[in-house]
Amino acid sequence: MPNRSITVIATHENADFDALASMVAAKKLYPEAIIIAPGSQERRVREFVLNMAIEYFKLVKLKEIDLKTIKRVVLVDNSQLSRIGALAEVVKNPEVEVHIYDHHLPPDPETPCHFSIIKPVGSTVTILLKLLREKGIKIAPEEATLMALGLYEDTGAFTFRSTTKEDLEAGAYLLECGANLNVISELFKRELTAEDVSLLNDLFHEAQTHFIRGIPVVITKVSTNHYIDDFAVLVHHFIEIENPPVLFVLARMEGRIFIIARSKLPEVNVAEILEVFNGGGHHAAASAAVKGLTPMQVEDKLLKLLDKKIKQPKVARDLMSHPVKGISPETTIEEAEAILVHYDFNALPVIKNGEVVGIITRPVVDKALYHQLSQQPVKRFMTTEFPILSPEASLSEIKEALLQHKQRIVPVVENKKLVGVITRKDFLNYLLTNPSAFLGGLDLERQPRRKFVTSLLNEKLPKHIISLLKKIGMIAENLGYNVYAVGGFVRDLLLRQENLDIDLVVEGDGITLAKKLQKEINAHIHTYQKFGTAVVILPDGFRLDIATARTEYYEFPGALPKVEMSSLKLDLYRRDFTINALAIKLNPKQFGLLLDFFGAQRDLKERMIRVLYNLSFVEDPTRILRAVRFEQRFGFRISKQTLDLIRQALKLNLLFQTTGSRIWHELKCIFGETNPAAIIERLNELSVLKSLHPALKWDKSLKKLFKEIEAVLSWFELLFLEEKYVKEEVYLLGLLDPLKEEEVNSFLTVLEFPKSKKELFFEKRREIFNIYGLWQKKREIKPSLVYLTIKEIPLEFVLYLMAKLSPAKKKWLSLYFTQWRDIKPILTGDDLKAMGLKPGPIFRTILEELLKARLDGKVKTEEDEKKLVKKILKGKNFH
Repeated sequence: MPNRSITVIATHENADFDALASMVAAKKLYPEAIIIAPGSQERRVREFVLNMAIEYFKLVKLKEIDLKTIKRVVLVDNSQLSRIGALAEVVKNPEVEVHIYDHHLPPDPETPCHFSIIKPVGSTVTILLKLLREKGIKIAPEEATLMALGLYEDTGAFTFRSTTKEDLEAGAYLLECGANLNVISELFKRELTAEDVSLLNDLFHEAQTHFIRGIPVVITKVSTNHYIDDFAVLVHHFIEIENPPVLFVLARMEGRIFIIARSKLPEVNVAEILEVFNGGGHHAAASAAVKGLTPMQVEDKLLKLLDKKIKQPKVARDLMSHPVKGISPETTIEEAEAILVHYDFNALPVIKNGEVVGIITRPVVDKALYHQLSQQPVKRFMTTEFPILSPEASLSEIKEALLQHKQRIVPVVENKKLVGVITRKDFLNYLLTNPSAFLGGLDLERQPRRKFVTSLLNEKLPKHIISLLKKIGMIAENLGYNVYAVGGFVRDLLLRQENLDIDLVVEGDGITLAKKLQKEINAHIHTYQKFGTAVVILPDGFRLDIATARTEYYEFPGALPKVEMSSLKLDLYRRDFTINALAIKLNPKQFGLLLDFFGAQRDLKERMIRVLYNLSFVEDPTRILRAVRFEQRFGFRISKQTLDLIRQALKLNLLFQTTGSRIWHELKCIFGETNPAAIIERLNELSVLKSLHPALKWDKSLKKLFKEIEAVLSWFELLFLEEKYVKEEVYLLGLLDPLKEEEVNSFLTVLEFPKSKKELFFEKRREIFNIYGLWQKKREIKPSLVYLTIKEIPLEFVLYLMAKLSPAKKKWLSLYFTQWRDIKPILTGDDLKAMGLKPGPIFRTILEELLKARLDGKVKTEEDEKKLVKKILKGKNFH
């Protein structure tokens, strides 16, 4: 009998690059061994073997070896007898020693084995490479290239969920050993043929999704008369486009059904499922070839297998922490802080009558303590708008609740009662023990693509503004800075509303950027070193506000902010609402990139006003006024959570702690809106008006007055007069119309009006009230009386009076503006001198009488005026 003395290295049929590379790696461990050339290979592997490997790596065909001389078989990338052809009988021989190196689990129990290393990594090359490194065995560049091919293919270029840290380390080491990435790129680059496109279209058309235990499984079929080399490439294209979490492709080729399976979910082990079809692979990728069955029979058998094999996915009940430590809404901030510290919690559910009504987090508690609000109840600052999960909620729902809604804990509720909470810690602990879950069940949808709004910028902005923004981006790039357009400009761009009030934020030195821009475009700048800001004024008058990215903190509620340099994200976080916390990058390589850290696009889509953090109104109570203003301007609605925070801030009387000048600034912004009446009405509805001053109220009469003011101002604008007025002061007069003088004085004091301005306000307000009272009693009035009564009163007060008057009496002021105030006597002082009069006080009296007569239609010609002068001189009573 022949002496058994030969060691052979073999792998599975239809070998891929990992199989071939693993044999070459094993040869380094078993130098005396013979590498058996696989009986069939994938097309790319076959071409590689024919062009290079068969000679360089000395592959020998099995038929050239006397099987009776084999004493040891080294199996790589496979442990299944059904996949090694004629060599299976040799392996079964008890006289033959079998060594196995594989990354597919579990190993085939029917395969005899004397030594094995089987680990759940991305490729078998990774296992063997680690052994080579431990033994100090060097690898040639050609060998490193082949091993890199195997590693790249079996990990899907390190994207499959089976990829591990060890695979990445192996890839790095192979590059150090001289692996040629150009060879890898060329081998895996393949243009689709017309037949490929047709088959791919068939795969899309035949695809059906089956939900098995809540898991979407896509099964698709295709048929062709001949064998398609690298059919797996088409499957890869299908996955790239459709991104199914679990996929089975059934391809009928040359009388057999080839099954290619891919899984991104830990609950679906495709190798275990295809083992029934005598297939092989690992839990994320496997394949099999079936004879004697039709595609329909294979699909039917596959569906039954899936129903048996797919594991019940983890749900909220499996991950939640219970029993739950909660607090009541009346628990003080100080007490909540003690509980958080004692139990090392980051958040607590707030419970009332067994139901969760809020969540309070450690950052909110810490900030409340900083503002000396330790004795306030947590209900003032808790989050009241949060997701709730059922005990059967899926991993995807848990992920969305924790990550997309940015929650530290999520309550798990059954029959309206709190049964547990899922914390970020619970979630991370699960990921640590199930790392593939994040790439699978938690990530069923594609990651959102980065959004560029370049075309929208080009559509909505003048070309010279686009050029200016690109120039600024280039200057920033040369300085090593990042620069962004931010705030309301970006918001209105996405809403497709015109807004050329452009604010820029610089991650760098904003003033340095402004000075560089000044030199290039011959602009004027004003700098504010304390805040790191600058205003750039172009020759045509267009202005830009440039600020260094900064963060703010408030020393006490309602205080002006202290400023520190920061990053873009922190700069945006200090802003009032999510919709105002957007940015567009202007640097050349990413010009037009939209940055949204806080869900602003979602809120714009849902037409929602939402604060960025729970103490937003504590730190700046004027944001309450701003929230309502934006709500009414855009036709949005304030979110439930933000409304709750407004109500709690009002209960703390925080508006009283804000400087009056800041409140007046916000009121001016409100009065400057298109429909201030709607904003004031909403402020009254939310009890904000009485928080500003107890006497302020909104009723039908005030609503009517505001409507009249709006109509009067619109009418006045249509006159196209050059005379300017302050619109905001007209509406302020309207708001204070029903108030008593002492109440008005009190409110203007709140607004910090200077004493001189208050005195003028009262003086003219009294005059208007007196005029209104007198005119209400008159049915007719002489034009001269209107003229002499009104001419010395500021325009804002006259327009306010006009709004108060009835339509018939409005006409008096209408004629005043359009006709009467432009009327002048024909005679002048020079004419009076020519008539022999000596200049003196009499001139003023005569000219006033002439004007009154002309206004009232009593004189029309120059001769009429001269006669009137003579009558005045004779002392006749003209009145």
